Amino acid sequence: MARVSQEHLDARRRQILVGARRCFTRNGFHATSMQDVLAEVGLSAGAVYRYFRGKDEIVAVIVGEVLESVRQSYVAVADADPPPPPDTVVASVFQRMRETIGEVWDESPGLPQLLIQVWSESLRNQKFADTLNEGYQRMCEEWVLLVRRYQAHGWVCPEADAENVARVFVAMMQGYFVQVALISRWDPDDFVAGLSSLVSMSLPRPRA
Repeated sequence: MARVSQEHLDARRRQILVGARRCFTRNGFHATSMQDVLAEVGLSAGAVYRYFRGKDEIVAVIVGEVLESVRQSYVAVADADPPPPPDTVVASVFQRMRETIGEVWDESPGLPQLLIQVWSESLRNQKFADTLNEGYQRMCEEWVLLVRRYQAHGWVCPEADAENVARVFVAMMQGYFVQVALISRWDPDDFVAGLSSLVSMSLPRPRA
């Protein structure tokens, strides 16, 4: 029997994740069954269960990838000197997410409602809770580094607790997704524009 290459295995795993993500963003997490996922990706149950134990594990992986994509966006701008202001950082996050999970921005209920469902589910599902806690902790760590650089450039009060400020920035992003999921569609570019106006009113841009 021919040996299956790692490249083939990785491609098949990615096929399952992409298909499952389409199902979840189209129908929501709870309304999607594993049979729906199997039909979407055109694979047998055995082929899918070779990679994932069930729907919960697939969702956890998808959410973990989204959070890691956001974190990598922070990493990509962290070395700039002077550091980019928060509105530029957030714009880069949205751009990276558009590139990596593009269909989520256009389909309903989409990523925001999927996140709300996962947040709710994490109250009883420890795997979800661990995935979210790890992802948000890593994001906070990147924001802490940025805040400390803002302090060094005179953008944020040097006496401020960098972790507290970082958590406010993370909460701001969470609040955006909550509003989109529960109230109305809010274009990410409009969110960035509002944040830019707020920043320009209240704080000076970083000095070189």
